[in-house]
Amino acid sequence: MISFLGAILLLILGYMFYGKFVERVFVINDEHTTPAYAKRDNLDFVPMSWWKGNLIQLLNIAGLGPIYGAVAGALYGPAAFIWIVVGCIFAGAVHDYFSGMMSMRHQGAQFPALVGRYLGKYAKAFINGVSLVLMILVAAAFTAGPAQLIAQQTSLSFIIALILIFGYFVLAAVLPINRIIGRIYPAFGAVLLLMAAAVAVALLFSDKPIPNVTVENLHPGELPIWPLLMVTISCGAISGFHCTQSPIIARTMKKESDGRKIFYGAMITEGIIALVWAAAAMTFFHGTAGLQGALEAGGPSGVVTDISSSLLGSAGFILAIITVVLLPVTTGDTALRSSRMILVEVLAKFFNMESKFKLLFVSFIVAAPTFALATIDYTFLWRYVGWTNQVTATFMLWTAAMFLLKNQKLHWIAGIPAVFMTGVVCTYIFYAPEGLNLNYSLSMIIGFSLTLVVAGWYVSQIKKYKNAKQNSSATHAA
Repeated sequence: MISFLGAILLLILGYMFYGKFVERVFVINDEHTTPAYAKRDNLDFVPMSWWKGNLIQLLNIAGLGPIYGAVAGALYGPAAFIWIVVGCIFAGAVHDYFSGMMSMRHQGAQFPALVGRYLGKYAKAFINGVSLVLMILVAAAFTAGPAQLIAQQTSLSFIIALILIFGYFVLAAVLPINRIIGRIYPAFGAVLLLMAAAVAVALLFSDKPIPNVTVENLHPGELPIWPLLMVTISCGAISGFHCTQSPIIARTMKKESDGRKIFYGAMITEGIIALVWAAAAMTFFHGTAGLQGALEAGGPSGVVTDISSSLLGSAGFILAIITVVLLPVTTGDTALRSSRMILVEVLAKFFNMESKFKLLFVSFIVAAPTFALATIDYTFLWRYVGWTNQVTATFMLWTAAMFLLKNQKLHWIAGIPAVFMTGVVCTYIFYAPEGLNLNYSLSMIIGFSLTLVVAGWYVSQIKKYKNAKQNSSATHAA
């Protein structure tokens, strides 16, 4: 219990102190006119209060991610607490803050446009494809479950339920952000917080002891912590999906000082939610072996329902049903909205994208493959979400590092976690079954070698900008 409460306290302190430090490195200026006013179009660019932005951002980036991912990550034992706290404060929240604030500074630019500006056109082309694939996979993976549950609880077929959900997706993607998302999503975000708080309180007052932190790997299948834990628990620690969502809220900010509360704050909140569910999963089932059995029997949704109904009674069961249906749907629709925004930026070079018919057409382009993928097995999809997600996060951290380096600011706050995440994704793709499925030792050697190469490139960029600064100073002196 001490470790659990201490971890929550560390996350709060991280927001108060490290979040403030990151804000100072970025250097905010409330005299700047934000894109919400400068480019107001009453569709995507609409001023909203910071608390609405925070709750919508939380719902957009979270969904079932910090619940399902934390439940799966709890199989490694209390070591998951360490990753959630350290990853969230020093990597995830930094990632989210810069993805939102850099978008805001560049007139609401989407993530691939930021990558292109700071990492080059080839990186932009690559990440355009990766981002679209990631959001389609996320939307598909988070849609099949709710559709199945609706079909089970009503007389509707699975396909009809899926059609209804996707009809809503298209509407949410093309309507002004303050029409649906701005009005009802803050309430859904509050439901996510309420459920996590209720589970945390019930857990603290139950007779089940919450395990304390240990670095020991307790995974029943003896899977290695590195790099699997860092991919399994993404939402709640660091997730690349977030940088595709942050520009949605960056286009609604009233002033720059709201950024820490919206972006850094939402990520810290998500970390607390992940901590709650990781603790509940490893405590409720009396250890990781019991949790593995529960996951094999009912999947993550079954685990969430069991914990909620047992700890909170009938109210918990209702909350669990609401969570399993509403939260993934609200993540899926904003994923498609982001896809639409990215595709509009790409196609704007060739076509005038102002008409609503064209926006609707672009929304259908991204909705169609998502619908098709939603009809296949959820677990198969989720395997490919993990690595794609963390590759996206790694690119965002490198983009932030280059932004800071170019502006002669403390680039290490993004550069160090970028090197770390490079090691994660490079090792994972060689070891994981959905990757090359190589021997673990060989995967570690290859992953470490590739990380050294990327780190070498980083050092070369530091020298490049340092020399450029010295030459500029010498020119001015002369």
